[in-house]
Amino acid sequence: MRIRYNAPVTLTFSFFCLAILLTDLFAHTRFTQNIFSIPGKGNFDFSNPFHYIRLFTHAMGHISFTHFIGNFSIILLLGPILEEKYTSLSLLFMMTITAVVTGLLNVLLFPTGLLGSSGIAFMMILLVSFTNIGHGDVPLTFLMVLVIYLSAEIAKSFDKNSISEFAHIAGGICGSLFGFIRPRAASRSRPVRASKVVQDNVRGTVNKGVDKGV
Repeated sequence: MRIRYNAPVTLTFSFFCLAILLTDLFAHTRFTQNIFSIPGKGNFDFSNPFHYIRLFTHAMGHISFTHFIGNFSIILLLGPILEEKYTSLSLLFMMTITAVVTGLLNVLLFPTGLLGSSGIAFMMILLVSFTNIGHGDVPLTFLMVLVIYLSAEIAKSFDKNSISEFAHIAGGICGSLFGFIRPRAASRSRPVRASKVVQDNVRGTVNKGVDKGV
């Protein structure tokens, strides 16, 4: 029996975020504040190239173990499923887009800073509900998750707390869009492969007939 690195994107992202948190907590480097978070509206410097990098890196910063565990108990559960279905490269792309979208919207709309991978976690929650979707179908699991999670986040957005429910909602919307787009792209590719197999079989049958003088 051996330990397998079964989900490279999910695991690498998790270990990297954990290393950032541990370095900040025990070495007091302030990496999270200076690199792995993003300032809010009015504080983002559009002339500073480094600030654009933070549109993605903010998803790697966490303020405490509680914050980290809350996000990665979801990401480590759902990430391997999504990597197996969509491939690791596709999941990395979707995580990057989600981080950039949540970061950019926060910069444009909210005065408070943003950090953490909760947007990515909510993207995965909505995306995984599309795992068994067929062409033209809207899975009931997606509708139930949408009602349960997003309605709760909308309701909590009116409370005064330090949690960005907006990032959760934006991440969920990204996951919904990815879920509708990716399965349809996959379903369009299947008939092409199938038709090629049929053509090859027909061509082989014809060739055999020619060889036999039919």
